[in-house]
Amino acid sequence: MLLINLGTPDAPTPEAVGRYLREFLMDGFVIAVPKPLRWFLVNIMIVPRRKTRSAKAYQRVQLLAGSPLLVYTRDFAEKVAAQLAGVDDRYVVEYAMRYGNPSIKSALERLRDCDPSKIVVLPLYPQYAESSFETAVVETKRRAAEMGLADRLVFFPPFYNRPEFINASANHIAETVTGEAIDHFVFSFHSLPVRHLKRLDRSGEHCAIRSDCCDEVSAVNKNCYRAQCMFTARAIAEHLGLNEDAYSVSFQSRLGRAEWIGPQTEDLLRALAAQGVKRVAVACPSFVADCLETVEEIAMRARDAFIQAGGEELRLIPSLNSDPAWIDAVVSWIRES
Repeated sequence: MLLINLGTPDAPTPEAVGRYLREFLMDGFVIAVPKPLRWFLVNIMIVPRRKTRSAKAYQRVQLLAGSPLLVYTRDFAEKVAAQLAGVDDRYVVEYAMRYGNPSIKSALERLRDCDPSKIVVLPLYPQYAESSFETAVVETKRRAAEMGLADRLVFFPPFYNRPEFINASANHIAETVTGEAIDHFVFSFHSLPVRHLKRLDRSGEHCAIRSDCCDEVSAVNKNCYRAQCMFTARAIAEHLGLNEDAYSVSFQSRLGRAEWIGPQTEDLLRALAAQGVKRVAVACPSFVADCLETVEEIAMRARDAFIQAGGEELRLIPSLNSDPAWIDAVVSWIRES
């Protein structure tokens, strides 16, 4: 079993963050422009300006054992492995990062040493996007082919609509806010450039053209990230018994000046505060492990923005991390694969 998450710098220093950003942003799935232009944008325009500021953000969330994403992903993988070992000792579990360490290559090398009959790959992204799920698949296939393992790979698809994921997420939210007075729930997903969505619309007549383009997932938009996010939010809200007025959906973590999916989370939070909403709970269902985007961007910066706009309290719902129901769900998926 190979669990793949996005990645994190090796240390919260400008140098390490710069290396990480270069690897991440030089991926053509992330910045989809010709490589010479991408090199110029990344190495001349973006990284020199962002590495120090981003390093300070990583320093704010750093845990004793490392960055949150690495710590929580490692803990999750270890608990999945332990639970599988309790029912069948044939399973070997490795985890990797698409960018940074441990790399996909190193994880596959360790699995190769076990001479596996099959390698089930689970990219830990609930919703499909070329810049997360697809690039993880492509990189895994490339590295596996180099090692003669390509024919042993089995990929688990995005799980945005799997009942086990929805139920684990909703129950986790309910348990987190039990006994708390919450005026409004916000489901904040990582944003994407709108062009990333449009280029997957083979019809050219649906994405960001029809007002109801994301109201349901159908054949024409089956790989649409926004449509999948909206499905996840609606399903969790229904499980929680929330009506349409009790929750909102927003998107975070924009980069650059291109048009991105909205509304932006901080803008939404300011608007809610202006409407008199005092206490919000924010869940981030595009992340299954807490990271810079949840801990620093939401629990710190977004919280400050909400309070400065007149709100009183913002409660971050932790990601699933190593929630027992989430571990049970993944273990069941592995055993069924």
